[in-house]
Amino acid sequence: MDTTTLGRGGPVVSRAGLGLMGMSGIYGQADDAESLATIRAAVGAGITLLDTGDFYGMGHNELLLRDALRRGSGIPRDSVFIQVKFGGQRDPSGAFVGNDASPAAVKTSLAYSLTRLGTDYVDLYQPARLDPRVPIEETVGAVAEMIKAGYVRYLGLSEMGADTIRRAHAVHPVTALQIEYSLMSRGIEAQILPAVRELGIGITAYGILSRGLLSTGTARLAPDDPRARFPRFRGENHARNLELLAALEAIAEDKGATAAQLAIAWVASRGDDIIPLIGTKRRDRLSEALRALDLTLSADDLAVIEAAVPAGAVAGDRYDAAQVTMLDSER
Repeated sequence: MDTTTLGRGGPVVSRAGLGLMGMSGIYGQADDAESLATIRAAVGAGITLLDTGDFYGMGHNELLLRDALRRGSGIPRDSVFIQVKFGGQRDPSGAFVGNDASPAAVKTSLAYSLTRLGTDYVDLYQPARLDPRVPIEETVGAVAEMIKAGYVRYLGLSEMGADTIRRAHAVHPVTALQIEYSLMSRGIEAQILPAVRELGIGITAYGILSRGLLSTGTARLAPDDPRARFPRFRGENHARNLELLAALEAIAEDKGATAAQLAIAWVASRGDDIIPLIGTKRRDRLSEALRALDLTLSADDLAVIEAAVPAGAVAGDRYDAAQVTMLDSER
């Protein structure tokens, strides 16, 4: 596994990370034993960056990661880079009911995360969304206090717009921005990507397969598939997006790869400052994704891919209208 620095002069991490969200019920049921085996397989393959959130399964995800890294696993704590998102508020039914990134919530959430993870520190701590009630300076100031106290190593942000990123960075250096980026989600290229590159901030890219739209097997969704709530999987939007997938599959076949591998390789090709997060709960899917890192895309390859899946060609927003209004990155 190749390595890179996360942000300008930041920590050295693996060239790809593992996203754990799907292991805690966001996209249907997961098997804990397989999830644990997947985390350990990822680390065994050289992945050091592990991405979780305290609201994934209402703490379940962090407890799962603790179990994967517990004594006897052969994985020393200092050999992995754990980044945690916080702020997402959920009720007992699992519904999202808002965001809290107040200074008190920063410190309280961190205390609970440290306990669930069984660690003395979190490598990178990041608000999952901008809290419209709290100036970003206050949120960042609280994280900075935790960095000074030794409970956190680095500051991150998630789904923030360029202006907010600049304001945050003025308070304390931001190491990385986590944001959706894929062939079908390229909104960051206009303003956000230039801003973070100017400031020396890395990108950890989630949704690199657009929740499965860029992988084979999404032609028909089961009636209870949780992805059906996303606009890109509905009706005519879904039909149009499957046409884009078919075009990508044809290119992938010529390269001796799958559409998913080609999509991951495309994200990795966008720069060493962009780290694809492989979101999976299964070892077979992890193995397929890791092979994408061996693909080399020439300028001609990239041009063919761009012609097949042009920026802006995707049908439908990446979230429903209510969730889009919560994204500072979409303003």
